Amino acid sequence: MKKKLLWATGAVSSILAATTTVFGIALSNRIMYMKTKDDELILEREITSKRIDEHWYATANKTEKWIDSENGYPIKAIFLEPHQTNRYVIICHGVTESKVNSFKYARMFERLGYNSVVYDHRRHGDSGGKTTSFGHYEKTDLKAVVAALKMHAGDDVVFGIHGESMGAATTLLYAGMEDSADFYISDCGFSDISEQLLHVMRTTTPLRTTLSLRVASLFLKLRDGYSISTVSPRQAVGQIEKPVLFIHSLQDDFILPAMTQEMYDLKPDKKKLKFFEQGGHAQSFNKNPEAYEQTVAEFLAEFGLASSEADISTASN
Repeated sequence: MKKKLLWATGAVSSILAATTTVFGIALSNRIMYMKTKDDELILEREITSKRIDEHWYATANKTEKWIDSENGYPIKAIFLEPHQTNRYVIICHGVTESKVNSFKYARMFERLGYNSVVYDHRRHGDSGGKTTSFGHYEKTDLKAVVAALKMHAGDDVVFGIHGESMGAATTLLYAGMEDSADFYISDCGFSDISEQLLHVMRTTTPLRTTLSLRVASLFLKLRDGYSISTVSPRQAVGQIEKPVLFIHSLQDDFILPAMTQEMYDLKPDKKKLKFFEQGGHAQSFNKNPEAYEQTVAEFLAEFGLASSEADISTASN
């Protein structure tokens, strides 16, 4: 009888272990290997919507660079330099997108008197890297891009970092680790990846409990070498001394605006907050381009970072 009980207990344990393993691998795969968009489709979308001018890009003063990440792969970047200036902004795109999606922001900063650097996050566009980590490894890639900019433009460079969605989280995580930029712009970033993943699971899958998240976290640690508890911009914002502009669309139901409000509240000082009435996730600029640019111009002016009064008046016209 004891042997049968032991056999049955062992069989049940083996089945549970196997089920947990299959479930954990499936969940972590969904996080690590989220399907990215094709560059050509992104380009077609941006051209069709008139957010990219093909002639502008063809004639732009630009330099393509490969930057070595300390994570062990190359990062593809493009330095766009329409101005003779030491003012630059690094632009971080969102998950599934690529540097092509950053060109619209590069045009905006060009009008505001800034050169820009656009680049592909790991596992996106032309960059290397096998997985997406939603800011954990991406923040050290950003560190490498910052170092490359300083080498290119000199130690007296004045620069900011603009991030959208995952790029916003990456921006804030970098700033909490190495607050070396002169300003940061966080557009629709999440405050904590654990809470964000739980929100996505509850709104798009039958999974409702935190157990599935704990299983996913365990397998991410085993497979990709980090804990999702470390991907928490809310823990970083209190360490950031430089100015931060927080932007979000109130209609965003993917990353909730309350996350941006939370991070704004946690930032001690040197901060601005702008909620746009129109636009879903990562659509604040697309739906409100003039107001978005004016918001950025006013933020730069308030903290003494505007390139000139002429640039501010141009943005408002």
